[in-house]
Amino acid sequence: MPVSRFARQMRWSLIALTGAVLAFLYIPIFLLVLFSFETGSTPGLPIQGLTLHWYQKLLEDTQSAHSVLAGAVVTSIEVAVVVAILATIIGTMVAFPLVRGGVKAPGALRLAFTMPIMIPGVLLGFGLLILFRPILHIPLGLYTVVAGHLVITIPFVVLIVSARLQGFDRRLEWAAADLGASPTQTLRHIVLPLIAPAILAGSLLCVTLSIDEFVISYWTIGSQMTLPIYIYTQIKQGVTPEVNAVATVILVVTLGVLLLGSVFSSVRGSRAAGRRAKEVL
Repeated sequence: MPVSRFARQMRWSLIALTGAVLAFLYIPIFLLVLFSFETGSTPGLPIQGLTLHWYQKLLEDTQSAHSVLAGAVVTSIEVAVVVAILATIIGTMVAFPLVRGGVKAPGALRLAFTMPIMIPGVLLGFGLLILFRPILHIPLGLYTVVAGHLVITIPFVVLIVSARLQGFDRRLEWAAADLGASPTQTLRHIVLPLIAPAILAGSLLCVTLSIDEFVISYWTIGSQMTLPIYIYTQIKQGVTPEVNAVATVILVVTLGVLLLGSVFSSVRGSRAAGRRAKEVL
């Protein structure tokens, strides 16, 4: 095929553009982690020195009996766990009829379920506040925060599980039925194990979204505090390396959870491939 005389320049330009985009995406994260080890009380360049003092201070604040940070961390973890469980169950149950229920206009229904993730968080938070207080007269607290987070996490589970179900080979279910398996046994031993990676991915994404969520939490939390709200209040008083240390810990925990999910999915896929190979042999 003919090659343009500008092909080499274009290729290097695209490589440079890719590098610039990656740098733009990851330099703020790198600086966030770097400034958490800053010796001075005001992070910035040039670095005065490296220390673990802010992580030690963070640990001391967390262990304090009246620590606001410890309460915010516990609240965020509790909300994330509850949201992940409920969103995974509800989203998976919704995905089945959308893909297999033979409903009319499944695309429109799928769009209706995923619409909340397209709406700005400020509007969702304000709308939930109006629903909970003036209309339902529900006091703001953990229950309202969980409900608000479910609005934005369930659509992601529906999308992920629906995509997996659409690529699912239903002949496996038919074969199980021919061999005498009941619908419950087929669901338990065939369907759920094969879509388990998608369910796990959806639940891990729910944990990440819930811990990271600030706008809806700010409107629906009431007098309590989650970790993002705590970081926001600290930034309003002045950015210190302790805030960077908190953000770094969140980043490490989030990456660890995602890595654990990826390893679990890979191991499960390898075992399934090994079982299929043994069956063929």
